[in-house]
Amino acid sequence: MNIAELFPKLLDLTVFDYLRSVWGNAPWVEVVLDIIAILTVSTFALLLVFLLGWTERKVLARMQDRIGPNRVGGRFGQLQMVADVVKMMTKEMIIPAGADRIAYFAAPILSLMTSLLLFAVLPFAPGLIGVDLNVGVFYVLSISSVSVVALLLAGWGSNNKYALLGAFRSVAQLVSYEVPMILSILVPILLARSMSTVGLVEAQPIPFFFYAPLSAVIFFVASLAETGRSPFDLLEAESEIIAGFHTEYTGMVFGLFMAAEYIGIIFMSALFVTAYWSGYRLFGLENVVLNGLQLGRILGFLVIAGKTAVVFFLFMWIRATLPRFRIDQLLNFGWKFLVPLSIVLIFVVVILDKVLVEVGLVGGSNEVVRMGIHLVSNLLIGWATIEILRRRAKTARQDYEAEAAARDAARVTAPAHAD
Repeated sequence: MNIAELFPKLLDLTVFDYLRSVWGNAPWVEVVLDIIAILTVSTFALLLVFLLGWTERKVLARMQDRIGPNRVGGRFGQLQMVADVVKMMTKEMIIPAGADRIAYFAAPILSLMTSLLLFAVLPFAPGLIGVDLNVGVFYVLSISSVSVVALLLAGWGSNNKYALLGAFRSVAQLVSYEVPMILSILVPILLARSMSTVGLVEAQPIPFFFYAPLSAVIFFVASLAETGRSPFDLLEAESEIIAGFHTEYTGMVFGLFMAAEYIGIIFMSALFVTAYWSGYRLFGLENVVLNGLQLGRILGFLVIAGKTAVVFFLFMWIRATLPRFRIDQLLNFGWKFLVPLSIVLIFVVVILDKVLVEVGLVGGSNEVVRMGIHLVSNLLIGWATIEILRRRAKTARQDYEAEAAARDAARVTAPAHAD
C-alpha cells in the first residue's frame, strides 16, 4: 500500500485500529499498541511544555510592556525553552546533607507521572482517547489527589524546614480546593448522567457552561488553585517561604516539577473544555465527511486544541493581572465561600433537573428549554450570593466605623497625663 492509499485509510481509522488490522489479534499486539499509545501521549504532553512555556513568556511580556525572549533561536526566541532545558540538564545537582534520597528523588518523578497519567482519559477527538472509562472523571480526581503525596515527599525529603513549611501550606491549599472542584464537576456529571469524559462531551449539544455558569466559574477558580497559579501561587511564594516545597531542588529535578506544573495546567484547561464547552464538538465539525473521507477526527482535535488554548490564555491573563492571596484569605475563600455555594448549586440542579425529567423537558427539541431553566436558576443563585455578600460587607463596614468612632471618642475624653 503506497502513501496515497494509506492516508485516506488513516483518516477513516485511528493509527492503532489500522495497525491492529495489519498485525492481527495476537496477545502481544495489544501490549505493543498500549506502549506506543503511552509513549505517544506522554511525548506529546512533554513537547507541549516547550511551546506553552515560550508562549507564556511572550504573552506575559507583552502584557507587562516587555519584549520577552528574543535572543536564542532568532528575534522571537523560539529556542529559549530548549536552552533552558540544556541549562537544567548540565547544571550541578546539589543534594542537601541529611536528605532522604528516596523521598527526595521520588517526589519530582511522582509529580510528573501523575500529570501525564491524567491524559489517559482525555478525549482528543471522536474515537481518539486512551481509555474510555465509565468512571473517567473519578479517575481524574483520584490521580490528581496523588500529587499531594509528591509535595509532602519533596518537603520532607529535603531536610529543610522552609521546604517542609511550604509543603504543609501547599497540601492545605490543594486539599481545600479539591473539595469545591469535586462539588462543581458533579453538576455536569448530573446533567450528562455519566462519569465518562466521552459521555460528558456527547451529552452537550449545548455546552454545559450555558446551563450552569456558576459551576464553571467555581471549577475554573479551583483549577487555578490546584495547579498553583496566580493568585493562588502560595505553593512557591518567593516573598514568604523562598520557593516552597522545591526550595532544595536544582537542575533537572527542578525541571521535572516545572514540566509537571505546565502539563497539569494543559490538562485542567482541556478538562474544563471537556466538561463545560463540549470538548471536541463544534457545530457538527466532528462529523464532517469530505469525498468519502472522515475528517471529523482531525477537525475535532483542532477544535479541542483551540478551545484549550483560549482557556490557557485566561490562565496567563490572570497571572499577569492579580496579586497573590494570603494563606488565610485563600482558605477562607475556599471553605467559607466556594464550598457552600457549590453545595447549594448541586441541590438546586438535582431537584430542578429531576422535575424537568418528570415533565419530559430533557433531550431533543426540549433541550433549549432545559438549558434556559437551569440558566435562570444559576443567575438567581448568583444574584442572591452577591446580595448576601453586599449586606455582610455593609454590616462589617458599619461595625468597623463604629469601633473607630468609639476609639476616637475615648482618646478625646481621656485625661491628659502630666509630664
